Amino acid sequence: MNMFLGLVKKPWLTVCNIYLRQYAIRAGLAHNVFKNNVANQNLWHNIGLHFPISAVAQLRLCSSNGKKDGTTEHSFSINSTDSSSCQEPQKTASSSSSQPALEKIQVKVKAILKKRDYGSTYTQNNFITAMRAMNEFCLKPSDLEKLRKIRRRSPHDDTEAFTVHLRSDIIARALEVHGSLEALARAKNHRKEEEIVYKENLFKNQKLMKEYHDFLGMTMPRSTKSTPFLQGPGKVVMVAIFINGLNFIFKLLAWVYTGSASMFSEAIHSLADTCNQALLAVGVIQSSKIPDPGHPYGFANMRSIASLISGVGIFMMGAGLSWYHGINGLLHPHHIESLMWAYFILAGSLVSEGATLLVAINELRKSARAKGITFYQYVVHSHDPTTNVVLLEDAAAVLGVLLAGSCMALTSLTGNPYYDCIGSLGIGTLLGIISTFLIYTNTEALIGRSIQPENVQRLTELLENDPSVRAVHDVKATDMGMNTVRFKAEVDFDGRIVTRSYLEKQDIDIILNEIQLVKSPEELEAFMLKHGENIIDTLGAEVDRLEKALKQKYPDVRHVDLEIL
Repeated sequence: MNMFLGLVKKPWLTVCNIYLRQYAIRAGLAHNVFKNNVANQNLWHNIGLHFPISAVAQLRLCSSNGKKDGTTEHSFSINSTDSSSCQEPQKTASSSSSQPALEKIQVKVKAILKKRDYGSTYTQNNFITAMRAMNEFCLKPSDLEKLRKIRRRSPHDDTEAFTVHLRSDIIARALEVHGSLEALARAKNHRKEEEIVYKENLFKNQKLMKEYHDFLGMTMPRSTKSTPFLQGPGKVVMVAIFINGLNFIFKLLAWVYTGSASMFSEAIHSLADTCNQALLAVGVIQSSKIPDPGHPYGFANMRSIASLISGVGIFMMGAGLSWYHGINGLLHPHHIESLMWAYFILAGSLVSEGATLLVAINELRKSARAKGITFYQYVVHSHDPTTNVVLLEDAAAVLGVLLAGSCMALTSLTGNPYYDCIGSLGIGTLLGIISTFLIYTNTEALIGRSIQPENVQRLTELLENDPSVRAVHDVKATDMGMNTVRFKAEVDFDGRIVTRSYLEKQDIDIILNEIQLVKSPEELEAFMLKHGENIIDTLGAEVDRLEKALKQKYPDVRHVDLEIL
Protein backbone atom coordinates (compact mmCIF):
# COMPACT_ATOMS: atom_id res chain seq x y z
CA MET A 1 0.00 0.00 0.00
CA ASN A 2 2.86 2.41 0.79
CA MET A 3 4.36 1.69 -2.58
CA PHE A 4 1.22 2.77 -4.43
CA LEU A 5 0.81 5.82 -2.27
CA GLY A 6 4.40 6.77 -3.11
CA LEU A 7 3.44 7.05 -6.74
CA VAL A 8 1.75 10.35 -6.05
CA LYS A 9 4.05 13.35 -6.32
CA LYS A 10 4.80 15.51 -3.35
CA PRO A 11 2.85 18.64 -4.46
CA TRP A 12 -0.30 16.52 -4.50
CA LEU A 13 0.12 15.87 -0.74
CA THR A 14 -0.61 19.51 0.08
CA VAL A 15 -3.78 19.50 -2.01
CA CYS A 16 -4.89 16.19 -0.45
CA ASN A 17 -4.32 17.48 3.10
CA ILE A 18 -6.50 20.53 2.45
CA TYR A 19 -9.21 18.40 0.88
CA LEU A 20 -9.20 15.80 3.66
CA ARG A 21 -9.28 18.31 6.52
CA GLN A 22 -13.08 18.56 6.42
CA TYR A 23 -13.37 14.77 6.82
CA ALA A 24 -10.88 14.48 9.64
CA ILE A 25 -13.34 15.82 12.22
CA ARG A 26 -15.97 13.24 11.33
CA ALA A 27 -13.79 10.27 10.67
CA GLY A 28 -11.42 10.67 13.62
CA LEU A 29 -7.72 10.24 12.86
CA ALA A 30 -8.32 9.59 9.13
CA HIS A 31 -6.03 12.46 8.17
CA ASN A 32 -3.28 11.21 10.44
CA VAL A 33 -3.60 7.68 9.12
CA PHE A 34 -3.24 8.91 5.56
CA LYS A 35 -0.32 11.16 6.45
CA ASN A 36 1.52 8.36 8.22
CA ASN A 37 1.15 6.11 5.23
CA VAL A 38 2.77 8.69 2.92
CA ALA A 39 5.50 9.73 5.31
CA ASN A 40 8.25 7.83 3.52
CA GLN A 41 9.83 10.61 1.39
CA ASN A 42 12.20 8.24 -0.39
CA LEU A 43 9.31 6.64 -2.22
CA TRP A 44 8.18 10.06 -3.40
CA HIS A 45 11.48 10.78 -5.21
CA ASN A 46 12.80 7.38 -6.21
CA ILE A 47 9.68 5.89 -7.83
CA GLY A 48 8.33 7.59 -10.94
CA LEU A 49 4.74 8.01 -11.98
CA HIS A 50 3.79 5.25 -14.39
CA PHE A 51 0.12 4.60 -13.54
CA PRO A 52 -2.77 6.96 -14.14
CA ILE A 53 -3.97 8.20 -10.76
CA SER A 54 -6.61 10.91 -10.51
CA ALA A 55 -5.95 14.10 -8.57
CA VAL A 56 -9.26 13.94 -6.77
CA ALA A 57 -9.11 12.41 -3.23
CA GLN A 58 -12.29 10.97 -1.80
CA LEU A 59 -12.96 9.80 1.75
CA ARG A 60 -15.78 7.36 2.38
CA LEU A 61 -16.98 6.12 5.83
CA CYS A 62 -18.24 2.55 6.04
CA SER A 63 -20.68 1.27 8.66
CA SER A 64 -19.76 -0.84 11.69
CA ASN A 65 -18.84 -4.44 11.02
CA GLY A 66 -21.12 -5.58 13.89
CA LYS A 67 -18.50 -7.75 15.53
CA LYS A 68 -19.20 -9.19 18.95
CA ASP A 69 -16.11 -7.66 20.52
CA GLY A 70 -17.71 -4.22 20.47
CA THR A 71 -15.11 -2.64 18.14
CA THR A 72 -15.98 -0.59 15.06
CA GLU A 73 -14.20 -0.69 11.72
CA HIS A 74 -14.16 2.40 9.46
CA SER A 75 -13.12 2.09 5.80
CA PHE A 76 -11.38 4.97 4.06
CA SER A 77 -11.36 4.90 0.21
CA ILE A 78 -8.95 7.19 -1.68
CA ASN A 79 -9.32 7.64 -5.42
CA SER A 80 -6.52 9.70 -7.00
CA THR A 81 -5.98 10.70 -10.64
CA ASP A 82 -3.42 12.97 -12.15
CA SER A 83 -4.50 16.40 -13.37
CA SER A 84 -2.97 15.79 -16.72
CA SER A 85 -4.98 12.62 -17.06
CA CYS A 86 -8.15 14.57 -16.36
CA GLN A 87 -7.37 16.87 -19.28
CA GLU A 88 -6.79 13.94 -21.64
CA PRO A 89 -9.46 11.33 -20.92
CA GLN A 90 -9.12 9.56 -24.22
CA LYS A 91 -5.42 9.00 -23.71
CA THR A 92 -6.01 7.66 -20.26
CA ALA A 93 -8.65 5.29 -21.45
CA SER A 94 -6.39 3.92 -24.14
CA SER A 95 -3.45 3.48 -21.80
CA SER A 96 -5.52 1.82 -19.09
CA SER A 97 -6.18 -1.12 -21.29
CA SER A 98 -2.51 -1.98 -21.39
CA GLN A 99 -1.45 -0.94 -17.90
CA PRO A 100 -3.12 -1.82 -14.55
CA ALA A 101 -4.87 1.13 -12.88
CA LEU A 102 -5.29 1.66 -9.13
CA GLU A 103 -8.79 2.89 -8.57
CA LYS A 104 -9.43 2.53 -4.78
CA ILE A 105 -7.28 2.22 -1.70
CA GLN A 106 -9.10 1.20 1.53
CA VAL A 107 -7.68 1.67 5.02
CA LYS A 108 -9.56 0.04 7.89
CA VAL A 109 -9.07 1.37 11.41
CA LYS A 110 -10.68 0.00 14.59
CA ALA A 111 -12.01 2.55 17.07
CA ILE A 112 -11.08 0.94 20.40
CA LEU A 113 -11.66 2.51 23.82
CA LYS A 114 -8.46 2.70 25.80
CA LYS A 115 -8.34 -0.02 28.47
CA ARG A 116 -7.95 1.16 32.03
CA ASP A 117 -5.67 -0.54 34.52
CA TYR A 118 -7.48 -0.64 37.86
CA GLY A 119 -4.69 -2.49 39.66
CA SER A 120 -5.01 -5.42 42.05
CA THR A 121 -7.26 -3.53 44.48
CA TYR A 122 -9.78 -0.91 43.41
CA THR A 123 -12.20 0.40 46.03
CA GLN A 124 -12.91 3.89 44.77
CA ASN A 125 -16.50 3.09 43.76
CA ASN A 126 -17.26 0.68 46.62
CA PHE A 127 -20.26 1.30 48.83
CA ILE A 128 -20.16 1.08 52.62
CA THR A 129 -22.91 1.31 55.23
CA ALA A 130 -22.93 3.98 57.90
CA MET A 131 -22.52 1.46 60.73
CA ARG A 132 -19.50 -0.15 59.10
CA ALA A 133 -17.99 3.28 58.34
CA MET A 134 -18.25 4.30 61.99
CA ASN A 135 -16.76 1.00 63.20
CA GLU A 136 -13.88 0.73 60.73
CA PHE A 137 -12.89 4.40 60.50
CA CYS A 138 -13.76 5.55 64.05
CA LEU A 139 -16.28 8.17 62.91
CA LYS A 140 -19.35 9.63 64.57
CA PRO A 141 -22.85 9.99 63.10
CA SER A 142 -22.31 13.73 62.85
CA ASP A 143 -19.24 13.13 60.64
CA LEU A 144 -21.43 11.42 58.04
CA GLU A 145 -24.22 13.98 57.81
CA LYS A 146 -22.69 16.07 55.00
CA LEU A 147 -21.51 13.13 52.90
CA ARG A 148 -23.29 11.91 49.80
CA LYS A 149 -26.05 9.40 50.52
CA ILE A 150 -26.99 6.77 47.95
CA ARG A 151 -30.09 4.58 48.01
CA ARG A 152 -29.44 0.97 46.99
CA ARG A 153 -31.37 -2.26 46.91
CA SER A 154 -31.41 -4.00 50.28
CA PRO A 155 -29.98 -7.54 50.55
CA HIS A 156 -32.51 -8.33 53.31
CA ASP A 157 -36.06 -9.51 52.77
CA ASP A 158 -37.62 -7.20 55.36
CA THR A 159 -36.46 -3.93 53.73
CA GLU A 160 -36.64 -2.76 50.12
CA ALA A 161 -33.79 -0.22 50.10
CA PHE A 162 -31.15 1.19 52.41
CA THR A 163 -28.66 4.07 52.44
CA VAL A 164 -24.94 3.69 51.76
CA HIS A 165 -21.93 5.97 51.25
CA LEU A 166 -19.03 5.89 48.83
CA ARG A 167 -15.96 4.36 50.43
CA SER A 168 -13.76 7.07 48.89
CA ASP A 169 -15.86 9.74 50.64
CA ILE A 170 -15.57 7.89 53.95
CA ILE A 171 -11.77 7.59 53.62
CA ALA A 172 -11.47 11.28 52.79
CA ARG A 173 -13.68 12.20 55.74
CA ALA A 174 -11.69 9.94 58.10
CA LEU A 175 -8.44 11.60 57.05
CA GLU A 176 -10.05 14.98 57.54
CA VAL A 177 -11.22 14.07 61.06
CA HIS A 178 -8.11 12.21 62.26
CA GLY A 179 -5.48 14.10 60.28
CA SER A 180 -3.40 11.18 58.96
CA LEU A 181 -3.35 7.44 58.47
CA GLU A 182 -1.15 7.02 61.54
CA ALA A 183 -3.68 8.87 63.69
CA LEU A 184 -6.47 6.70 62.27
CA ALA A 185 -4.50 3.54 63.15
CA ARG A 186 -4.01 4.82 66.71
CA ALA A 187 -7.74 5.49 67.01
CA LYS A 188 -8.51 1.96 65.87
CA ASN A 189 -6.15 0.45 68.43
CA HIS A 190 -7.68 2.59 71.15
CA ARG A 191 -11.14 1.42 70.18
CA LYS A 192 -10.05 -2.23 70.33
CA GLU A 193 -8.75 -1.68 73.85
CA GLU A 194 -12.07 -0.12 74.84
CA GLU A 195 -13.95 -3.10 73.42
CA ILE A 196 -11.84 -5.50 75.48
CA VAL A 197 -12.52 -3.51 78.64
CA TYR A 198 -16.24 -3.37 77.79
CA LYS A 199 -16.45 -7.16 77.36
CA GLU A 200 -14.66 -7.70 80.68
CA ASN A 201 -17.06 -5.34 82.44
CA LEU A 202 -20.01 -6.98 80.73
CA PHE A 203 -18.92 -10.38 82.01
CA LYS A 204 -18.55 -9.01 85.53
CA ASN A 205 -21.99 -7.38 85.34
CA GLN A 206 -23.58 -10.57 84.14
CA LYS A 207 -21.98 -12.47 87.00
CA LEU A 208 -23.22 -9.88 89.51
CA MET A 209 -26.75 -10.03 88.06
CA LYS A 210 -26.75 -13.81 88.35
CA GLU A 211 -25.69 -13.61 91.99
CA TYR A 212 -28.38 -11.01 92.60
CA HIS A 213 -31.10 -13.18 91.06
CA ASP A 214 -29.91 -16.22 93.02
CA PHE A 215 -30.07 -14.28 96.27
CA LEU A 216 -33.26 -12.21 95.84
CA GLY A 217 -35.04 -14.16 93.13
CA MET A 218 -36.11 -13.12 89.67
CA THR A 219 -38.17 -9.93 89.98
CA MET A 220 -38.67 -9.48 86.22
CA PRO A 221 -42.12 -10.45 84.89
CA ARG A 222 -42.27 -13.80 83.19
CA SER A 223 -42.15 -13.77 79.45
CA THR A 224 -45.33 -14.67 77.61
CA LYS A 225 -43.36 -16.24 74.75
CA SER A 226 -44.09 -19.94 74.29
CA THR A 227 -41.27 -22.31 75.18
CA PRO A 228 -40.17 -25.08 72.80
CA PHE A 229 -41.33 -27.76 75.27
CA LEU A 230 -45.02 -26.89 75.11
CA GLN A 231 -45.57 -27.94 71.51
CA GLY A 232 -44.16 -30.11 68.76
CA PRO A 233 -41.07 -32.29 69.36
CA GLY A 234 -40.31 -30.57 72.67
CA LYS A 235 -43.62 -31.71 74.17
CA VAL A 236 -43.03 -35.28 72.99
CA VAL A 237 -39.54 -35.29 74.55
CA MET A 238 -40.74 -34.00 77.94
CA VAL A 239 -43.51 -36.61 78.10
CA ALA A 240 -41.02 -39.35 77.24
CA ILE A 241 -38.51 -38.18 79.88
CA PHE A 242 -41.15 -38.23 82.61
CA ILE A 243 -42.56 -41.67 81.74
CA ASN A 244 -39.20 -43.37 81.10
CA GLY A 245 -37.82 -42.00 84.36
CA LEU A 246 -40.69 -43.60 86.31
CA ASN A 247 -40.32 -46.84 84.38
CA PHE A 248 -36.62 -47.01 85.21
CA ILE A 249 -37.28 -46.68 88.93
CA PHE A 250 -39.96 -49.39 89.01
CA LYS A 251 -38.02 -51.79 86.76
CA LEU A 252 -34.92 -51.36 88.88
CA LEU A 253 -36.89 -52.28 92.01
CA ALA A 254 -38.35 -55.33 90.23
CA TRP A 255 -34.87 -56.50 89.20
CA VAL A 256 -33.58 -56.10 92.75
CA TYR A 257 -36.50 -58.17 94.00
CA THR A 258 -36.47 -60.94 91.35
CA GLY A 259 -32.91 -60.96 89.98
CA SER A 260 -34.28 -61.48 86.42
CA ALA A 261 -31.81 -60.78 83.62
CA SER A 262 -34.65 -59.65 81.33
CA MET A 263 -35.87 -57.22 84.01
CA PHE A 264 -32.35 -55.88 84.40
CA SER A 265 -32.18 -55.33 80.63
CA GLU A 266 -35.50 -53.48 80.74
CA ALA A 267 -34.27 -51.28 83.61
CA ILE A 268 -31.11 -50.44 81.67
CA HIS A 269 -33.25 -49.82 78.59
CA SER A 270 -35.43 -47.31 80.45
CA LEU A 271 -32.36 -45.58 81.93
CA ALA A 272 -30.79 -45.27 78.48
CA ASP A 273 -34.03 -43.86 77.10
CA THR A 274 -34.24 -41.30 79.90
CA CYS A 275 -30.65 -40.12 79.41
CA ASN A 276 -30.96 -39.98 75.64
CA GLN A 277 -34.20 -38.02 75.77
CA ALA A 278 -32.61 -35.56 78.19
CA LEU A 279 -29.90 -35.13 75.55
CA LEU A 280 -32.64 -34.59 72.95
CA ALA A 281 -34.10 -31.85 75.14
CA VAL A 282 -30.74 -30.08 75.06
CA GLY A 283 -30.76 -30.39 71.27
CA VAL A 284 -34.26 -28.86 71.09
CA ILE A 285 -33.12 -25.88 73.19
CA GLN A 286 -29.97 -25.34 71.12
CA SER A 287 -31.75 -25.65 67.79
CA SER A 288 -34.19 -22.87 68.70
CA LYS A 289 -31.40 -20.33 69.21
CA ILE A 290 -31.33 -17.30 66.90
CA PRO A 291 -28.59 -17.32 64.21
CA ASP A 292 -25.55 -15.22 65.04
CA PRO A 293 -22.53 -14.00 62.98
CA GLY A 294 -20.61 -17.13 63.90
CA HIS A 295 -23.48 -19.39 62.80
CA PRO A 296 -25.31 -17.52 60.02
CA TYR A 297 -27.54 -20.48 59.08
CA GLY A 298 -28.65 -21.13 62.65
CA PHE A 299 -28.43 -24.20 64.89
CA ALA A 300 -30.99 -26.49 63.24
CA ASN A 301 -28.47 -29.35 63.02
CA MET A 302 -28.25 -29.54 66.81
CA ARG A 303 -31.26 -31.86 66.78
CA SER A 304 -29.51 -34.25 64.42
CA ILE A 305 -26.33 -34.07 66.50
CA ALA A 306 -28.25 -34.86 69.69
CA SER A 307 -30.07 -37.72 67.94
CA LEU A 308 -26.78 -39.12 66.65
CA ILE A 309 -25.25 -39.07 70.12
CA SER A 310 -28.45 -40.64 71.43
CA GLY A 311 -28.16 -43.47 68.93
CA VAL A 312 -24.57 -44.10 69.98
CA GLY A 313 -25.67 -44.05 73.62
CA ILE A 314 -28.42 -46.59 72.98
CA PHE A 315 -25.97 -48.89 71.26
CA MET A 316 -23.29 -48.70 73.96
CA MET A 317 -25.38 -48.36 77.10
CA GLY A 318 -28.56 -50.24 76.21
CA ALA A 319 -27.50 -52.93 73.77
CA GLY A 320 -24.05 -53.43 75.29
CA LEU A 321 -25.22 -53.93 78.88
CA SER A 322 -28.14 -56.14 77.78
CA TRP A 323 -25.82 -58.41 75.83
CA TYR A 324 -23.36 -58.50 78.71
CA HIS A 325 -26.02 -59.42 81.25
CA GLY A 326 -27.59 -62.04 78.96
CA ILE A 327 -24.24 -63.72 78.21
CA ASN A 328 -23.33 -63.62 81.90
CA GLY A 329 -26.66 -65.31 82.74
CA LEU A 330 -25.98 -68.06 80.21
CA LEU A 331 -22.52 -68.67 81.65
CA HIS A 332 -23.63 -68.44 85.30
CA PRO A 333 -27.35 -69.34 85.56
CA HIS A 334 -29.13 -68.82 88.90
CA HIS A 335 -32.60 -69.42 90.33
CA ILE A 336 -35.17 -66.61 89.83
CA GLU A 337 -37.55 -65.61 92.64
CA SER A 338 -41.27 -64.96 92.25
CA LEU A 339 -42.02 -62.94 89.14
CA MET A 340 -45.48 -61.68 90.19
CA TRP A 341 -44.33 -58.11 90.91
CA ALA A 342 -42.27 -58.12 87.76
CA TYR A 343 -45.39 -58.88 85.69
CA PHE A 344 -47.27 -55.97 87.25
CA ILE A 345 -44.39 -53.60 86.59
CA LEU A 346 -44.04 -54.80 83.00
CA ALA A 347 -47.78 -54.29 82.46
CA GLY A 348 -47.52 -50.72 83.78
CA SER A 349 -44.51 -50.09 81.58
CA LEU A 350 -46.38 -51.40 78.57
CA VAL A 351 -49.22 -48.94 79.16
CA SER A 352 -46.95 -45.97 79.77
CA GLU A 353 -44.58 -46.73 76.90
CA GLY A 354 -47.57 -47.27 74.63
CA ALA A 355 -48.99 -43.89 75.61
CA THR A 356 -45.69 -42.19 74.78
CA LEU A 357 -45.53 -44.09 71.50
CA LEU A 358 -48.99 -42.84 70.53
CA VAL A 359 -47.99 -39.23 71.30
CA ALA A 360 -44.94 -39.58 69.05
CA ILE A 361 -46.96 -41.21 66.24
CA ASN A 362 -49.60 -38.45 66.30
CA GLU A 363 -46.92 -35.75 66.16
CA LEU A 364 -45.14 -37.40 63.23
CA ARG A 365 -48.40 -37.93 61.32
CA LYS A 366 -49.30 -34.29 61.75
CA SER A 367 -45.88 -33.16 60.48
CA ALA A 368 -45.93 -35.62 57.56
CA ARG A 369 -49.39 -34.41 56.52
CA ALA A 370 -48.17 -30.80 56.60
CA LYS A 371 -45.26 -31.66 54.26
CA GLY A 372 -47.47 -33.69 51.93
CA ILE A 373 -45.61 -37.00 52.31
CA THR A 374 -46.42 -40.35 53.88
CA PHE A 375 -45.70 -41.30 57.47
CA TYR A 376 -43.17 -43.91 56.35
CA GLN A 377 -41.23 -41.40 54.20
CA TYR A 378 -41.19 -38.88 57.03
CA VAL A 379 -39.71 -41.41 59.43
CA VAL A 380 -37.22 -43.03 57.05
CA HIS A 381 -35.80 -39.70 55.84
CA SER A 382 -35.63 -38.38 59.41
CA HIS A 383 -37.30 -35.02 58.78
CA ASP A 384 -37.78 -34.62 62.56
CA PRO A 385 -34.85 -36.43 64.24
CA THR A 386 -35.98 -35.65 67.77
CA THR A 387 -39.44 -37.15 67.46
CA ASN A 388 -37.96 -39.98 65.41
CA VAL A 389 -35.75 -41.02 68.34
CA VAL A 390 -38.70 -40.97 70.75
CA LEU A 391 -40.80 -43.01 68.32
CA LEU A 392 -38.16 -45.68 67.78
CA GLU A 393 -37.16 -45.85 71.45
CA ASP A 394 -40.76 -46.27 72.58
CA ALA A 395 -41.43 -48.82 69.84
CA ALA A 396 -38.38 -50.76 71.01
CA ALA A 397 -39.58 -50.38 74.62
CA VAL A 398 -43.01 -51.84 73.83
CA LEU A 399 -41.48 -54.75 71.93
CA GLY A 400 -38.90 -55.19 74.69
CA VAL A 401 -41.61 -55.35 77.36
CA LEU A 402 -43.48 -58.00 75.36
CA LEU A 403 -40.27 -59.99 74.78
CA ALA A 404 -39.20 -59.75 78.42
CA GLY A 405 -42.65 -60.79 79.65
CA SER A 406 -42.74 -63.79 77.30
CA CYS A 407 -39.27 -65.02 78.30
CA MET A 408 -40.02 -64.53 81.99
CA ALA A 409 -43.25 -66.50 81.58
CA LEU A 410 -41.35 -69.36 79.91
CA THR A 411 -38.81 -69.33 82.72
CA SER A 412 -41.52 -69.46 85.42
CA LEU A 413 -43.36 -72.28 83.63
CA THR A 414 -40.34 -74.46 82.82
CA GLY A 415 -38.00 -73.40 85.62
CA ASN A 416 -35.22 -72.98 83.01
CA PRO A 417 -33.35 -69.65 83.52
CA TYR A 418 -31.92 -69.78 80.00
CA TYR A 419 -35.17 -68.42 78.53
CA ASP A 420 -34.76 -65.29 80.64
CA CYS A 421 -31.16 -64.86 79.40
CA ILE A 422 -32.29 -65.30 75.80
CA GLY A 423 -34.83 -62.51 76.40
CA SER A 424 -32.02 -60.22 77.56
CA LEU A 425 -30.02 -61.00 74.42
CA GLY A 426 -33.11 -60.35 72.27
CA ILE A 427 -33.67 -56.94 73.89
CA GLY A 428 -29.99 -56.04 73.31
CA THR A 429 -30.29 -57.04 69.64
CA LEU A 430 -33.44 -54.93 69.25
CA LEU A 431 -31.69 -51.91 70.76
CA GLY A 432 -28.68 -52.46 68.48
CA ILE A 433 -30.91 -52.39 65.37
CA ILE A 434 -32.66 -49.20 66.53
CA SER A 435 -29.36 -47.47 67.34
CA THR A 436 -27.85 -48.45 63.98
CA PHE A 437 -30.83 -46.92 62.16
CA LEU A 438 -30.59 -43.70 64.18
CA ILE A 439 -26.84 -43.39 63.56
CA TYR A 440 -27.28 -43.89 59.81
CA THR A 441 -30.20 -41.47 59.30
CA ASN A 442 -28.71 -38.68 61.40
CA THR A 443 -25.30 -39.05 59.77
CA GLU A 444 -26.98 -38.62 56.38
CA ALA A 445 -28.74 -35.50 57.65
CA LEU A 446 -25.51 -33.97 58.99
CA ILE A 447 -23.56 -34.67 55.80
CA GLY A 448 -26.10 -32.71 53.77
CA ARG A 449 -28.95 -34.61 52.20
CA SER A 450 -30.85 -33.42 49.14
CA ILE A 451 -34.61 -32.98 49.24
CA GLN A 452 -36.91 -35.22 47.20
CA PRO A 453 -36.18 -35.20 43.41
CA GLU A 454 -39.75 -34.20 42.56
CA ASN A 455 -39.43 -31.15 44.80
CA VAL A 456 -36.15 -30.20 43.14
CA GLN A 457 -37.88 -30.52 39.77
CA ARG A 458 -40.68 -28.20 40.86
CA LEU A 459 -38.20 -25.56 42.02
CA THR A 460 -36.28 -25.82 38.76
CA GLU A 461 -39.43 -25.54 36.65
CA LEU A 462 -40.47 -22.42 38.54
CA LEU A 463 -37.22 -20.75 37.47
CA GLU A 464 -37.25 -22.07 33.90
CA ASN A 465 -40.81 -20.85 33.31
CA ASP A 466 -39.79 -17.26 34.06
CA PRO A 467 -39.33 -15.09 30.90
CA SER A 468 -35.99 -13.67 32.06
CA VAL A 469 -34.38 -17.12 32.51
CA ARG A 470 -32.88 -19.02 29.59
CA ALA A 471 -31.54 -22.06 31.44
CA VAL A 472 -30.89 -23.38 34.95
CA HIS A 473 -27.81 -25.48 35.75
CA ASP A 474 -26.12 -27.12 38.74
CA VAL A 475 -29.20 -27.18 40.98
CA LYS A 476 -28.62 -28.12 44.63
CA ALA A 477 -31.37 -28.24 47.27
CA THR A 478 -30.11 -29.33 50.69
CA ASP A 479 -32.25 -30.17 53.71
CA MET A 480 -30.71 -28.35 56.69
CA GLY A 481 -33.17 -29.68 59.28
CA MET A 482 -36.14 -28.12 61.08
CA ASN A 483 -38.02 -27.66 57.79
CA THR A 484 -35.23 -25.49 56.39
CA VAL A 485 -34.00 -25.95 52.81
CA ARG A 486 -31.05 -24.22 51.17
CA PHE A 487 -31.43 -23.84 47.38
CA LYS A 488 -28.57 -23.04 44.98
CA ALA A 489 -28.59 -22.84 41.18
CA GLU A 490 -26.60 -21.41 38.26
CA VAL A 491 -28.99 -19.25 36.22
CA ASP A 492 -28.46 -18.10 32.63
CA PHE A 493 -30.46 -14.87 32.28
CA ASP A 494 -31.76 -13.49 28.98
CA GLY A 495 -30.03 -10.13 28.64
CA ARG A 496 -32.60 -8.89 26.13
CA ILE A 497 -35.51 -9.47 28.51
CA VAL A 498 -33.61 -7.82 31.38
CA THR A 499 -32.75 -4.83 29.19
CA ARG A 500 -36.37 -4.56 28.03
CA SER A 501 -37.48 -4.64 31.67
CA TYR A 502 -35.14 -1.71 32.29
CA LEU A 503 -36.35 0.23 29.25
CA GLU A 504 -39.99 -0.23 30.22
CA LYS A 505 -39.31 1.85 33.32
CA GLN A 506 -37.50 4.65 31.45
CA ASP A 507 -38.54 7.64 29.35
CA ILE A 508 -37.55 6.62 25.82
CA ASP A 509 -37.54 10.22 24.55
CA ILE A 510 -34.91 11.17 27.12
CA ILE A 511 -32.73 8.21 26.13
CA LEU A 512 -33.07 9.13 22.43
CA ASN A 513 -31.99 12.67 23.16
CA GLU A 514 -28.98 11.37 25.09
CA ILE A 515 -28.04 9.17 22.13
CA GLN A 516 -28.19 12.10 19.72
CA LEU A 517 -25.86 14.12 21.94
CA VAL A 518 -23.16 11.43 21.76
CA LYS A 519 -20.42 12.79 19.45
CA SER A 520 -17.16 11.42 20.90
CA PRO A 521 -15.84 8.22 22.49
CA GLU A 522 -15.81 9.93 25.88
CA GLU A 523 -19.50 10.81 25.63
CA LEU A 524 -20.27 7.28 24.44
CA GLU A 525 -18.40 5.86 27.44
CA ALA A 526 -20.34 8.08 29.85
CA PHE A 527 -23.65 7.05 28.25
CA MET A 528 -22.86 3.33 28.39
CA LEU A 529 -21.55 3.49 31.98
CA LYS A 530 -24.69 5.23 33.17
CA HIS A 531 -27.18 2.84 31.62
CA GLY A 532 -24.94 -0.21 32.10
CA GLU A 533 -24.98 0.30 35.86
CA ASN A 534 -28.75 0.70 35.81
CA ILE A 535 -29.15 -2.52 33.82
CA ILE A 536 -26.99 -4.38 36.35
CA ASP A 537 -29.26 -3.06 39.10
CA THR A 538 -32.24 -4.31 37.11
CA LEU A 539 -30.61 -7.74 36.90
CA GLY A 540 -30.15 -7.72 40.69
CA ALA A 541 -33.82 -6.84 41.10
CA GLU A 542 -34.74 -9.80 38.88
CA VAL A 543 -32.67 -12.10 41.10
CA ASP A 544 -34.44 -10.76 44.20
CA ARG A 545 -37.82 -11.28 42.54
CA LEU A 546 -37.06 -14.92 41.71
CA GLU A 547 -35.75 -15.62 45.22
CA LYS A 548 -38.92 -14.14 46.71
CA ALA A 549 -41.09 -16.24 44.39
CA LEU A 550 -39.28 -19.43 45.43
CA LYS A 551 -39.73 -18.68 49.12
CA GLN A 552 -43.40 -17.80 48.73
CA LYS A 553 -44.31 -20.93 46.80
CA TYR A 554 -42.14 -23.25 48.94
CA PRO A 555 -41.99 -21.97 52.56
CA ASP A 556 -39.33 -24.53 53.52
CA VAL A 557 -36.84 -22.78 51.21
CA ARG A 558 -35.24 -20.27 53.58
CA HIS A 559 -31.85 -19.64 51.90
CA VAL A 560 -31.65 -19.07 48.12
CA ASP A 561 -28.38 -18.57 46.23
CA LEU A 562 -28.88 -17.79 42.52
CA GLU A 563 -25.55 -17.40 40.73
CA ILE A 564 -25.51 -15.61 37.38
CA LEU A 565 -23.83 -17.34 34.45
